Amino acid sequence: MRLFRRHARPIRPKRPQEEGFTLIELMVVIVILGLLTTIVVINVLPSQDKARVEKAKADVALIEQGLEMYRLDNLDYPTDAQGLAALTSPPAGAQAGRYRAGGYIKRLPEDPWGRPYNYAKPGRHGTFDVWSHGADGREGGEGDDADVGNWK
Repeated sequence: MRLFRRHARPIRPKRPQEEGFTLIELMVVIVILGLLTTIVVINVLPSQDKARVEKAKADVALIEQGLEMYRLDNLDYPTDAQGLAALTSPPAGAQAGRYRAGGYIKRLPEDPWGRPYNYAKPGRHGTFDVWSHGADGREGGEGDDADVGNWK
């Protein structure tokens, strides 16, 4: 009786099947994520610019409403010197009892590009003008750089 086989392979304990991702599988996933990110960015960024313009229009309408309420109580719009700050706190020289407690708007918003809104009385386009210079911060412009005002 033989104890060893002639061409016997050494007996190794069976290892469990190694699991995990290969480098190629990881690279494929990274490429797919990159493509999806690119598609989202291309579709979302123009919407963000449009949303800023729409927010500026809404802010101008809010300020315009506050100015109208101010005029009803004080019989005139704030002067250029008083500015839009007259909507949140009584300006110097305001008649006692005419200014509404709490102001006409809670707080004066900044435009979506981080700058204060402009105010002129008398305005070029009407009794008063309220406007933002748009994304570029300069007068005029087209598209996202165009001025957003109460005359448009």
